[in-house]
Amino acid sequence: MVLPHTTEVHVVTATAEPPCRKKGTVLHGNLTILGETQEEEDEILPRKDYESLDYDRCINDPYLEVLETMDNKKGRRYEAVKWMVVFAIGVCTGLVGLFVDFFVRLFTRLKFGVVQTSVEECSQKGCLALSLLELLGFNLIFVFLASLLVLIEPVAAGSGIPEIKCYLNGVKVPGIVRLRTLLCKVFGVLFGVAGGLFVGKEGPMIHSGAIVGAGLPQFQSISLRKIQFNFPYFRSDRDKRDFVSAGAAAGVAAAFGAPIGGTLFSLEEGSSFWNQGLTWKVLFCSMSATFTLNFFRSGIQFGSWGSFQLPGLLNFGEFKCSDSDKKCHLWTAMDLGFFVVMGVIGGLLGATFNCLNKRLAKYRMRNVHPKPKLVRVLESLLVSLVTTAVVFVASMVLGECRQMSSSSQIGNGSFQLQVTSEDVNSSIQTFFCPNDTYNDMATLFFNPQESAILQLFHQDGTFSPITLALFFVLYFLLACWTYGVSVPSGLFVPSLLCGAAFGRLVANVLKSYIGLGHIYSGTFALIGAAAFLGGVVRMTISLTVILIESTNEITYGLPIMITLMVAKWTGDFFNKGIYDIHVGLRGVPLLEWETEVEMDKLRASDIMEPNLTYVYPHTRIQSLVSILRTTVHHAFPVVTENRGNEKEFMKGNQLISNNIKFKKSSILTRAGEQRKRSQSMKSYPSSELRNMCDEHAAPEEPAEKEDLLQQMLERRYTPYPNLYPDQSPSEDWTMEERFRPLTFHGLVLRSQLVTLLVRGVCYSESQSSASQPRLSYAEMAEDYPRYPDIHDLDLTLLNPRMIVDVTPYMNPSPFTVSPNTHVSQVFNLFRTMGLRHLPVVNAVGEIVGIITRHNLTHEFLQARLRQHYQTL
Repeated sequence: MVLPHTTEVHVVTATAEPPCRKKGTVLHGNLTILGETQEEEDEILPRKDYESLDYDRCINDPYLEVLETMDNKKGRRYEAVKWMVVFAIGVCTGLVGLFVDFFVRLFTRLKFGVVQTSVEECSQKGCLALSLLELLGFNLIFVFLASLLVLIEPVAAGSGIPEIKCYLNGVKVPGIVRLRTLLCKVFGVLFGVAGGLFVGKEGPMIHSGAIVGAGLPQFQSISLRKIQFNFPYFRSDRDKRDFVSAGAAAGVAAAFGAPIGGTLFSLEEGSSFWNQGLTWKVLFCSMSATFTLNFFRSGIQFGSWGSFQLPGLLNFGEFKCSDSDKKCHLWTAMDLGFFVVMGVIGGLLGATFNCLNKRLAKYRMRNVHPKPKLVRVLESLLVSLVTTAVVFVASMVLGECRQMSSSSQIGNGSFQLQVTSEDVNSSIQTFFCPNDTYNDMATLFFNPQESAILQLFHQDGTFSPITLALFFVLYFLLACWTYGVSVPSGLFVPSLLCGAAFGRLVANVLKSYIGLGHIYSGTFALIGAAAFLGGVVRMTISLTVILIESTNEITYGLPIMITLMVAKWTGDFFNKGIYDIHVGLRGVPLLEWETEVEMDKLRASDIMEPNLTYVYPHTRIQSLVSILRTTVHHAFPVVTENRGNEKEFMKGNQLISNNIKFKKSSILTRAGEQRKRSQSMKSYPSSELRNMCDEHAAPEEPAEKEDLLQQMLERRYTPYPNLYPDQSPSEDWTMEERFRPLTFHGLVLRSQLVTLLVRGVCYSESQSSASQPRLSYAEMAEDYPRYPDIHDLDLTLLNPRMIVDVTPYMNPSPFTVSPNTHVSQVFNLFRTMGLRHLPVVNAVGEIVGIITRHNLTHEFLQARLRQHYQTL
């Protein structure tokens, strides 16, 4: 990333608007610096300390040497290794899901077993307070352990989906894919779900899969430094991000038993670079995760190894009307109207949920996070305490005794394949109710969330409308409060359960008060779940496929798709999806799919950073160390200056001579290329080189080439101070000095420069640059992904007068744009190619600026557009 060299402040304006509405057109009022927030209602703006991933290949000499040794056989071997690694990622993600599911079930069964026995005894003896204390004891201990794990690794908090979305978008979020994060995430979500919080384990599964995808191909970890394998493959951000895409998809597949939905999730939720080969690998990884989890869960729970009865952590069961009810249909064309209305209501509820959660998150950022870390643990314990009290009191006091349906007593025909009647009927709670009746509120609250979802989807017995309404309101508020506390927490299952209660309530109203007897309650519960979840997360394609795969019912495709689209459109009118909101609260410079139409009024020259810190092809170690230690840039253009007095400069100075010779060969090569083009096309090139090429179209002697170069340089001549090319740029430069014409030769990364210094790649002034040691591609990538820092370098081992030739290690052919390129073209090139730096080069090969991710964020473009309007 190249940051401003001067103290220029990029400004965007912000004004207070209704908190639940999107930011619209804002007035040129209060100015806010990027990365800061001014008032309570102001948007948090993208911070500049986030870095992009290097998805573009650096085609330097070490990489070309590797290409020279490559043949089809090696290429096939590399591809075969990639397929094996993808398979291993899928299997490991499935095993992580199995581990979480096994222990969540174990702890939950233990907790509810003890508490239910206590409730049954105490309902006779009148000691229910003791049962509440037992439940509180279990929940507080589990939540305390989950919070402690988040203190060890704060990135493990939440679902992890916003962070993985950022990573797939090309943003490097520190610590997001570390082994320690995985361990804290897995054990934290295990304790959080077992502790009775309204959180799911499906969201964290996606994060866990992404970490497996990032770490497994490296065969090393910073947490386990002593374990080292000499594995030469996949030492770049390009490969790593592909594997993270596969791991995230495998996490979705393991959570929902939806391999195709997982593939689409990875594609829809952020991967800016995609190709057909990656699609196949991601789908294969998802399938591997699904069937690994399915194989072991079926064997452990049913003892039937190889039967594949439980495809995911969350199974919706089979939706099927009872054989005795001839009027029942899963859904009819008339129901589509109700589904659209439910989609609108789901979008409104989702927007309300997101608005409340955003305000809570801002409150935490101001009042909880700055305080000692123990305060976060206390907040988690407070949420657990309130949740437990509400669940217990609501189950005991607010429930109604409902008559069990006959099908429930003799075995419900609705449950075949994945879900049997015992699964649903065994979770019915009869607290304080006589025989053949059950407590409807306790059945929803006093069960694992997955069992409550199955009750709403498949229980033929009725739930009281008052019970469903109270359950929805209580669950809505507590889930909103819980998402964002310092525990690993998913949002999928709470949203599904909340929406299923809403859908079941609609079905009850239509059946009981309007008299629509054909309605199947399970379908409305499913559509309600889809509407609310769609209103919260705003996913469309992937969520539709995930829900279809989870239900095993393709006929639900149309109603689910319509409901999700309507919910998304309704919610988008008010605010963003929950994951986008949390990305914004972190100030991550996320790039959207495309820019707004009016942004094309801007050109690359309007948004680029013109103040550059650059290096020369041959630079003294003293200058390199100075540049690296006084800047935070992650890439430096390699340039030579256009001077008129270069012949005098060359006398007796090997360093200057090397730089000028490099520039001459570069410019003459370009001039010759232009001449060939003009001759072959019978037209003239448009750059300033055209005149020189046409004037000297005849073959020339080497001595005349010197004149050609001299004339070219004189055409651009401006008087400059007597600055040697190995001196560092200075803050004291005048504007004339700052914007001197610089011929662009390539781009070199900070990590590459530090590696060269650490390994002593340099030559003395008395020697030729050919005597400089050469590093191989493997040596350059050996320290990936944590390259040494310039501040850790022992300067006593370096001779500051030695010279480094960076030309073999720079990227001589990065993507570049013209200053006149429209912003939409710049944006599409940057996003689709996964770039980190985009130099802006004029027609004569001079670099005039550089564009990074921060120059393409929505907020930055809006600010530049306002400046553009003011200058008109």
